[in-house]
Amino acid sequence: MQNKQKEQQAVNEVEAARMLGLSVQTMRNQRFLRKGCPYVKLGRSVRYLVADIYDHLMKNRIDPETEALQ
Repeated sequence: MQNKQKEQQAVNEVEAARMLGLSVQTMRNQRFLRKGCPYVKLGRSVRYLVADIYDHLMKNRIDPETEALQ
């Protein structure tokens, strides 16, 4: 139950950048270019859902073993 609540949690751009290993400016550039992780705008505030961050990481995951087979 607690894990599900954590996935529905929203974090600010500083925390999201830390989770992704990116700078805040990179996150801002990606938003401007409509690339990168999905986000939510609440007025002028930007929030990232933790579940979206994990999905974004998994979508961009590279598995060397499956790459070698191709």
